[in-house]
Formats: sequence, C-alpha cells, structure tokens
Amino acid sequence: MITTHPLAEKDLRKGEKKVTEIPEAEVLYPVKNALVKTLRKLPFLHDEQYAQQTGLYKQKNTLVVPLSKENRRIVYTVIEYSPLLDSCNMTADDWATIGKDIEEYYDQYNGFVILHGTDTMAYTASALSFMCENLGKPVILTGSQVPIFQPRSDGRDNLLGALLIAGQFDIPEVCLYFHNKLYRGNCVTKVNAESFNAFFSPNLPPLANAEVNIKVNWNTVWKANTTAKFAFNTQMNHNVGVLRLFPGITADTVRAFLQPPMEGIVLETYGSGNAPDNRDDLLNEIRNATERGLIIINCTRCLRGTVTTSYATGQALSKAGVVPGFDMTSEAAFSKLSYVLAKQDLSIEEKKKMLSCNLRGEMVADSGGAEHSLSDSSLIQGIAWSIGSFRFLNISCKEELEDALKPSLACAAARIGDIDALEALRELGADLSNADYDGRTPLHIATCEGHLNVVEYLLGKGATVHAKDRFGDSPLHNAVRLRHTDVVQLLRENRAHFSQDEIKDAGTELCRLAASGDLDGLKIWKSAGVDLTMTRYDGKTPIKVAKDAKNKGVVTFLKQATESQTQQTRLHDSKCCIVT
Repeated sequence: MITTHPLAEKDLRKGEKKVTEIPEAEVLYPVKNALVKTLRKLPFLHDEQYAQQTGLYKQKNTLVVPLSKENRRIVYTVIEYSPLLDSCNMTADDWATIGKDIEEYYDQYNGFVILHGTDTMAYTASALSFMCENLGKPVILTGSQVPIFQPRSDGRDNLLGALLIAGQFDIPEVCLYFHNKLYRGNCVTKVNAESFNAFFSPNLPPLANAEVNIKVNWNTVWKANTTAKFAFNTQMNHNVGVLRLFPGITADTVRAFLQPPMEGIVLETYGSGNAPDNRDDLLNEIRNATERGLIIINCTRCLRGTVTTSYATGQALSKAGVVPGFDMTSEAAFSKLSYVLAKQDLSIEEKKKMLSCNLRGEMVADSGGAEHSLSDSSLIQGIAWSIGSFRFLNISCKEELEDALKPSLACAAARIGDIDALEALRELGADLSNADYDGRTPLHIATCEGHLNVVEYLLGKGATVHAKDRFGDSPLHNAVRLRHTDVVQLLRENRAHFSQDEIKDAGTELCRLAASGDLDGLKIWKSAGVDLTMTRYDGKTPIKVAKDAKNKGVVTFLKQATESQTQQTRLHDSKCCIVT
C-alpha cells in the first residue's frame, strides 16, 4: 500500500507493506525487505542526492521522487506487512488490516498507494471503497504483471504514476492505477492475464489518463457529500458468495448453495439480468431463500450493460425477491453485499434499499430518474429575455449557454448565501467546483463573504479547497485576508493549506502585522498553518520586528507560537507512504 503526504515530520512514523516477487526455480514468490533496496537503485523513483541534502536518508524506508513538472516532489515511506501474501491468499481480514493502517496514518499523509497482486486487486479495491467512510484523500491500488525486478517490468511505471497522482491531485476515491490509467476502484475487473493492459472499467471511463500530461476527468470524480471525519469500517459479513447461472443448472445445486450460513448471494445472470422463467424449480428455490431473509443481488455476467426488467426472464427474478444490481461488477456487488449485511442495526428491507443506493459511485448507470437540465426550466429564457446583452445569443445552443451560466449563477448564489439556489443548481447538473471567468469557484465567493454555512454545504458537496483563481488565491487565502476565523478553521479541518506561491511574500505581511501590533491578524495566519518565523525581504522575522517596535503583547504571542511550531514538521512537498 502506498500513501502520499506533503514533506513531513522528522519523526514520521514508518511502516507500510508491499509484496515483491522474485523468481526461484521459475516460481514467483514474495520476498521480504526486497522492495526498498530495489527502489533506491532507480533514479526516477528515488533522488538520492536530495535525500542526502535534506536528511531524508536517515528516515527508515523513506524515499523521494525527483522534482515533477508541477515543481513538486513526492516523499514516500514504505511499510511492509509480515507475512507477505500472494493476492490469491487475501481475505476480508487483510482488507481490514490495510484499512486500519490507512486510518492510523490518515492525518499524516496526503494520500495512500497500495501495492497489491493483480489477481484479486479488483476485489480489494471494491471492498476498500465501501469500508472507507467519508474518504477525503486518494487511496490508489497498483501492482504489476511482471515483477519489478525484471527488466521489462510494468511495475515501475505503475508505481510512479500512482505516486504522482496520489501526491498531486485531490481525488477522494479508492482507485486502481494500471497501464497509464486511473480507474474508480469499484468499477474495474481484471480481463487479461498476459497483457500490461490487464484491467478494464466496463461502464465508466478512466478518472485520469497519464499521457504526456496527467489529465483528470473531474466530471467523473466521485465527490464527497459530507464533512464528517474519516473512519474505516472493519465489519464485513463473510457469509457471502457468488453463484453463476449456466444452462442446465439443477435446482439441487442452487438449493445447496443458498443454504445457511449463507446470508447474501451475488447471482451472475445472462444478458440484462435474465434467468430461465420456465424453471419453476429454480425460481422456487430462489423465492424460498429470499423469503427466509437471504439477500440475493442480480448482476449481469456481461462486461457492459445493466440489469433491467425489460424481458420476462428478468422480471421472474425480480418477482422472486432478487435485488437488481444495475451495472455493478461482480466484485463491487460482492463487496457491497458484505459491507451492507454487516450493519446489524438495519432490517432486511433497509439493507435491500441500501444495496439499491449508489454509495460510492459503484453504479454508473445510477437508478433511473430523469436527467435534469437548465433547459427544462424557464430560468435560461428568463435571463436571456431580461438581460439585453444576451439578445445576440442563439438560445438553441443549450449546452453552451448552460456551461456559461452555471458557474456564474452558482457564484452569485454563494455570494448572497442562498443554499437553496445552490442545491437547485446542483440538481440541475451544475458542478459546484467549476469556476467563473475569474477562476473563482462558489467556495472562493462564500469564504470571501464569510458565509460559514455555505462553505460547509459546498465542502459537503465535494467542492475542492485547493482551487486557485486567476490571481493565484485559494479559498483559504481569501478567508485569512478577510479575517473570517471560523471559515479558516473549517477549511483547515478539510485539508486546506497554503501553496508555495501563496506564502512566498507571507514574511513581509507577517512583519507588517507585527510592526503595527495587529495581534488578531497574526493569530489568523497562525490558525491557517503559516510558519510565523518566515522572514521578509531584509531577513528580519516578525518577532524581531515586534521587538524593534516594542509591541510586547505581540512578542509574547510570537514566542509561544514559534515554540509550538518548532515541534512540528513544516510541510513543503508531497510525501507518500507505501504499504505492501
């Protein structure tokens, strides 16, 4: 497993785990303590000179990627599990072990990368996507078809790509990175045992493609819908199985498979969720099982498509009490069923309802409701008629007009604190992270206005705290400059921090505040995580300026603040931790 985090503390805790395979007598098996030694020899995965200059070499199993095009470094720590496992030997207990480590290190890292064997990687990715609740950071699984020790291994590129994405992009999902593509973890399946292009996401295009540049399709990234604290749910029901229908399957076979202690079944059916409707013996076994509380979820064995009741053969299963799985992969349905069945406080009907809900983006074709569009209402027409400058627009160009209007309307709603309007726009398809012509998002506007409730709403709907406007300012910078202390606190709780560009002149501003005795101004910069020992153009620190100006209260505050800050690690670059 790999995690990413901005360059962190000297006393960073170490440890994550990875399986490395070395051939012996033409048999591949995991070998302990082999990965880090190999990575240190690969210049594109470890910059030894930088490690020596900064003292990172003293931190056990900590490596650093050379400077990227985005002028950032990924510092990562490798943690190795014992015993090492072939992925075929993975169980739900191993998923829990990985998840508990993510939870333990969650606040120390920007993201996590998990090195995993390919055979059951799709199962682990799906399971972790449900077990990780309120996830706000990237968790990326990757591995290789050819061991990293061999000359033609794909593992090196896969590892580097996963590190760069986890360390540089705010994608709060459990993902799988393979062969230059980042997929949603619960939408993939392994389709090839011999190709480097081993995984496929049948119903959802990649979240990102690593070509000359890394291009993220932000419209498909699953946005968080809560500001609740991250938690990892270790409870998974083990009495779950997968039954695949085949022509001529007997009722005895089905009956035997559906017997206790089984509590949940993924039923792999034909086409769009079809099963024989002329086999009363089969349908009776399924109906009897669902009536006694067994939950069966219907998934198509086809790679692409979704479960429907368009055919009589599909309706037969629905009438027998089987829950439609829509377009979930079998891996996702299996993991979701294990996750939902473990919730002891829910009734059978509540569990079935939960299975039909899109919990982590696992159902791309979602559960049918009509699509909304601004063109469905009179809003566009009303604006076009009331604003003279819109007369030249061709109203038939609906998509272009909507794209132009939505960000500005959302920003206008954020300015006046109208959450109802923001929610209406979101339901009509507006992405509340999109920016207006100045690059300002609704979150920028809400932080400027100090609308704490709007900021909380936007963060709950997945608005990114890292967006920059045309002037290079983040929402956090706006809140600090306008002194909205409660907004700063909320943004910090949601992982907001200053970029290097934003703080390059911070020393001068801090010295100005110190000279004028502006204690409140210094306090809000401190609450935003800024180092109060930063110097201005002449090398003077704020405390030196305060002493010269004889501002005793400021001097006292700065002494206390800087003493506490010296005990923490200053975050400069991105740091990763690898667990295998």
